[in-house]
Amino acid sequence: MTGVTAETRVASAEVVVRIDEVSKFFPGVVANDKVSIDLRRGEIHALLGENGAGKTTIMNVLYGLYEPDAGSLEVQGQQVRIASPKAALHLGIGMVHQHFMLIPKFSIVENVVLGHEPTTKTGALDLTEARSRLMDLSQKFGLTVDPDRLVEDTSVGMQQRTEILKTLYLGASILILDEPTAVLAPQEVGDLFATIRSLTEGGLSIFFISHKLEEVMEISDRVTVIRGGRVVDTVDTAATTKEELAKLMVGREVVLQVDKEAQESGAPVLSVEGLCVKDHRGLMALNGVSFEVRAGEILGIAGVDGNGQIELEEAIIGLHRPSAGRLLLDGEDITRRAVKSRIEKGIGLVPQDRHKRGLILDFDLTENVLLGNQWRSPFTKPLGLDREYIRRYTIDGVREFAVKTPSVDSAASTLSGGNQQKLILARELRRGPRVLVASQPTRGLDVGAIEFVHRQLLAFRAKGVGILLISYELEEVLSLSDRILVLYEGQVVMEVEGTAAVREEIGLAMTGGRRDEH
Repeated sequence: MTGVTAETRVASAEVVVRIDEVSKFFPGVVANDKVSIDLRRGEIHALLGENGAGKTTIMNVLYGLYEPDAGSLEVQGQQVRIASPKAALHLGIGMVHQHFMLIPKFSIVENVVLGHEPTTKTGALDLTEARSRLMDLSQKFGLTVDPDRLVEDTSVGMQQRTEILKTLYLGASILILDEPTAVLAPQEVGDLFATIRSLTEGGLSIFFISHKLEEVMEISDRVTVIRGGRVVDTVDTAATTKEELAKLMVGREVVLQVDKEAQESGAPVLSVEGLCVKDHRGLMALNGVSFEVRAGEILGIAGVDGNGQIELEEAIIGLHRPSAGRLLLDGEDITRRAVKSRIEKGIGLVPQDRHKRGLILDFDLTENVLLGNQWRSPFTKPLGLDREYIRRYTIDGVREFAVKTPSVDSAASTLSGGNQQKLILARELRRGPRVLVASQPTRGLDVGAIEFVHRQLLAFRAKGVGILLISYELEEVLSLSDRILVLYEGQVVMEVEGTAAVREEIGLAMTGGRRDEH
């Protein structure tokens, strides 16, 4: 909301949700400690906090996924017990999760009515009225969708609109949006914000969970910051700054602006020539992609999720064999080389999915640091692994990369997302790679962890490492990259020097658009 009238209206509006002194405990963890937050009618109330701070947990309590261990909830002035999402929906509370919960083979209207299917007197599925009601909601709130289109054939933006429409169809007047912009292109973010404003103008109230300070400043009326499971402060957005919010989140000053010094890049360390890779369905995910990563530069790959990024990451490290094209490392053809050989020759990887590809969560920190090093001296001796050396090496890495853990004997699963990512960086960068593939290196991390990761990438760029940065965060690509490529439908559709990059032009290319030529 912007403008004096809107601010005054929200400030004086009635409270529709009151979370009062709510605590939630898990074994050995205090996720929420006497959390109190309220939501006013027509308000966009943002929740900010570090990874693991407890902001999603408190919203899961409100949505009925968890029951509180202490405290109370009020909805529309009535104290309530919300034991399930069904109970939450009955009270008018809907939640749109970060990872969409749609069935790809169903149409949009079928997904919207799922679990509440309208039928004829004979029991047959009748979508006529549902389709009409869905289109009325679509027009009222500017949520443009094609009700009969299969979800698998729609854009990410349309899938998100479908999720929102589903909650509205079921009568929600209070929405919880969990990291709603995580997979959207810049233009889609603008469309989403227009929708959110339309919803609140129509009387809905919204909790907005996000780690992106720029977005919180743009879209919210108030911000509640949660740190260590407790509410640090609730402030009017118009009366604060990004810097103040970042400090509240992490408890110290945070450098939000990436300070990147200009430097000359060296010779190509990784060359990708005409790369073609098919996805798991046998469809072409990368089609003739060519580029070079030079020593001492960060080459950023911008693009909306699902345009070949995963296949590119896996092809470079050796997990996905290309159907055509070549990969050269320092001029040597490694296209048919095994993963082990590529690691030995100097390729490091910070994978998009740190749980699936980066760590073995049940292993302790020493065992995870050993991954990829287990055949190398001095990690191994003629009679087996040198456990004492591995432990010292891990302790040094944990200290150097500021991994917060009570012990290197702790399981990786006990670390926060930011510390898991730091552990991966410690393992990959301390090997001294020639080229590092950093895929979504800050996804899901708080501003403090993001600041640390960015500093490490720039430090190793300064040491001459070639870095391929694959990120869905356009601001991250713009701030870190020396050169930028845009990947769309498996092809490079744009290349630009980092200093000459224009955010709007790159965002347009990410969605398949072209700038008008004159």
